[in-house]
Amino acid sequence: MTKTVPCGNELHKFLIWDTAGQERFHSLAPMYYRGSAAAVIVYDITKQDSFHTLKKWVKELKEHGPENIVMAIAGNKCDLSDIREVPMKDAKEYAESIGAIVVETSAKNAINIEELFQGISK
Repeated sequence: MTKTVPCGNELHKFLIWDTAGQERFHSLAPMYYRGSAAAVIVYDITKQDSFHTLKKWVKELKEHGPENIVMAIAGNKCDLSDIREVPMKDAKEYAESIGAIVVETSAKNAINIEELFQGISK
């Protein structure tokens, strides 16, 4: 999908590929992020395992992705915070350690999606 985001006097066009973290796409991942300006790595705030998997994807991206890529970490399903397994504090600390933006989102309810893309654009 594509998404265009206004940022100051510019329009930033995002070409988005979603592999859903599926292992079958792992070998194709370098093709997706080669030459990319930004990457959004998503985890499920209700599943600690997904946060650990996110760290593996970040490692992969750092090893094989562009050197100056902007990274954003999105903690999805913030609408289900009552069954949260990953504290926002942990996500913030990790994001800070790798120089990434961090935003909690809800794809289901469109919460903080625009904020995520605005943060990347800036």
